[in-house]
Amino acid sequence: MWTDNQRAEPSAERPGGARRRATIHDVARLAGVSRQTVSRAVNDKGEIDPGTKERVLEAARLLDYRPSRFARGLVQKGAVTAGLVIPDLRNPYFPEVAAGVLEAAEQRGWQVVVWDSRIDEAREREALDVLSHQADAVVGYFKDPDDVLTRHLGGVPLVLLERGPQQTRFAAVGIDAATGVEQGMNHLFRAGHRRIGMLDGVHGPGPRRQAFLEQVRRLGLPVDERWVVVCPEHSVAGGEAGMDRLLTARPEITAVFGFNDLIAVGAMRTARRRGRSIPDDLAVLGFDGLSLGELVEPALTTLHIDKRQLGRLAVEQVARLRAGEEPLRGAEAWVTPELVVRDSA
Repeated sequence: MWTDNQRAEPSAERPGGARRRATIHDVARLAGVSRQTVSRAVNDKGEIDPGTKERVLEAARLLDYRPSRFARGLVQKGAVTAGLVIPDLRNPYFPEVAAGVLEAAEQRGWQVVVWDSRIDEAREREALDVLSHQADAVVGYFKDPDDVLTRHLGGVPLVLLERGPQQTRFAAVGIDAATGVEQGMNHLFRAGHRRIGMLDGVHGPGPRRQAFLEQVRRLGLPVDERWVVVCPEHSVAGGEAGMDRLLTARPEITAVFGFNDLIAVGAMRTARRRGRSIPDDLAVLGFDGLSLGELVEPALTTLHIDKRQLGRLAVEQVARLRAGEEPLRGAEAWVTPELVVRDSA
């Protein structure tokens, strides 16, 4: 049932031409009726004049008035549906994050709709357009800035994954890359490595590269941006291609830090193909903590992220927003990677 304090899709104009969600008040004003009459019309109640009902529904159509499920959830004890937007379900990292969301949502009796955006910003925006009508809240990975997300969100609560709480006005759950990379770089430094390269992700400079460069400066190493190679994709094949370029440009490296575990595994394959023994000639450090790292030979040293905790925190953020509470901030909204030492470094 729709109610009087609903939120609807953007259509009314704000000063300056910005669009906002039309409300039940806008429909009532355009149709010349009360809010209660609008509620009866859109809920198909019998106690309303047919002509009045037709006028109200036409006003709702003109204003593109579509109440969100979130607003209905505030006044009804029905099932909650959360939308989850994942960038690449082929990457084993993201199903583990999704598992954390699904487990935490199930414990609350919620349903989850999963959308694979396939690392496509247009599909991310499409996901918001669709899920803002189908879900009570949205959790996910988005590359667009806040103002773009707002235009597609339709007013439902949004929780961003792996975007620091200081980097957005939305609720968020971030990864403390700086603390994690500091652990990894200190480990490599203590093992005697002074010439350390990095294989970065395809999306360019981000927190992991920033943390890497900050740490090499802190340690006084002869390393700068020229020791960083961007891989063509976040995969084993991407790591292989990136490592080929890095070894050609910097054959003197004795260790490499991979943006993620898949890239790190690819780096090991290329290093062995080019005659480097691991870890004797080249140490390899990953980031993510995939179970895959235990299966390769040698086993991968990595910065492990508790991916299920990431998902659980995202659900906790949704619950807080739905209850009208402030979202978690600061250290409570971060997941800190932990160094797992195996044979590769």
